Amino acid sequence: MKIKNVLFLFVFAMSGAVCFGQDSTAASASVEERIDEVKGQVDGINETILDMKSTLDALKKIKISGYIQAQYQAADKDGAASVAGGNFPATAHERFLLRRGRVKFMYDNDLTQYVMQLDAVPSGVTIKDVYVMVKEPWMRAVSLTAGVFNRPFGFEIEYSSSMREAPERSRLFQTLFPGERDLGAKIEIAPESGAFSWLNVKLGLFNGTKNTLDETDNFKDVIGRVGFSLPFTETNLALDGGVSGYFGKVRTDDGKQIIKVNSATGYEVSTDPTADRTYIGGDLELYYDIPSFGGFSLRGEYISGKQPGAAGSSSYHAVGGGDTYLRNFMGYYVTYVQNIGTKNQFVIKYDVYDPNTDLSGDDIGLAANKSTAADIKYSTLGFGWIYHWDGNVKFTLYYDSVKNETSKNLSAFTDDLKDNVLTFRVQYSF
Repeated sequence: MKIKNVLFLFVFAMSGAVCFGQDSTAASASVEERIDEVKGQVDGINETILDMKSTLDALKKIKISGYIQAQYQAADKDGAASVAGGNFPATAHERFLLRRGRVKFMYDNDLTQYVMQLDAVPSGVTIKDVYVMVKEPWMRAVSLTAGVFNRPFGFEIEYSSSMREAPERSRLFQTLFPGERDLGAKIEIAPESGAFSWLNVKLGLFNGTKNTLDETDNFKDVIGRVGFSLPFTETNLALDGGVSGYFGKVRTDDGKQIIKVNSATGYEVSTDPTADRTYIGGDLELYYDIPSFGGFSLRGEYISGKQPGAAGSSSYHAVGGGDTYLRNFMGYYVTYVQNIGTKNQFVIKYDVYDPNTDLSGDDIGLAANKSTAADIKYSTLGFGWIYHWDGNVKFTLYYDSVKNETSKNLSAFTDDLKDNVLTFRVQYSF
């Protein structure tokens, strides 16, 4: 081969190598750019996932629950007075009623909680609960609750209306604790484990008004309960109970008197600007599971004390209500619930409320002692059947047989009132 041809081939080969080297370098640079781009995209996705996880973790702390109670009721007569959902219209003894329409929002951050519960019914939307709860992180046994919440007295107040077997709370609690709630703060001691895990102590300080009503004086009411819970798992038995106290005062209206209706022949008058509001109560709950049949519960509660009310009512005395009537009262209830299988329950309840234990019968209504219909004693025998359709829906058929004290000195109470009520309710809860 000629030298010229050899040189030509050498130059051609070198030029090709140079070109190939340039293409490889460019390709390598392109791959690196694509890798960097993909890496950036992956990092972006990771950041998005972390943001989503943070959002999901926060959403998991939000819990929403609620229930609706729609019912049909029939009373003995038009305009029947009743504590089973309120008095009937003057011209009707039958009605459909949306008794409760609750929705509850809770943000649970383990050691802290924010709770708001609303009640939406045809008459309007009202606040039931709005409070914050903070628990200490060391023993997790002590918590502080502040806002609007159930008063820590007895058993029936804090027993949810969605769980309660009887459609309504007893007349005793509806009278003494209208609305069940008050504005204040409480400390609760409830060890989760250890030697004192059976003990529960609640102590609160409240305005002493009603639910979200504004404070009307400088007095604060002290409410508390010391409770216990004793499970006997080997015998399918559990025993709960407690002792409760309420110690408060109400301010009388300017220039008005405190009238103590405490005898058949007369009454006492005090010009003291305050009246004591004192309750002492005890409750006991027995639970037992009958093999091959079903569990049952037997619950009872007794309360007595001094209740400041008005001339025509033994309930909460509001400022502007005139003279304060101070009465010694007593009340109790006993409830028996028998489970039959997994879907049926039979319930029977007997409750008594005597707003004035110093007067009875024909002693009530005398001008000499200033007693009124607010001093009449009531007893109610209720019984019913509950059917659990599924985990959300239950049907309740319940009858209240109400008996009142009679007095020949009160024209409306010379005989037993016609105020028995039949209730058929459907409830949906979630």
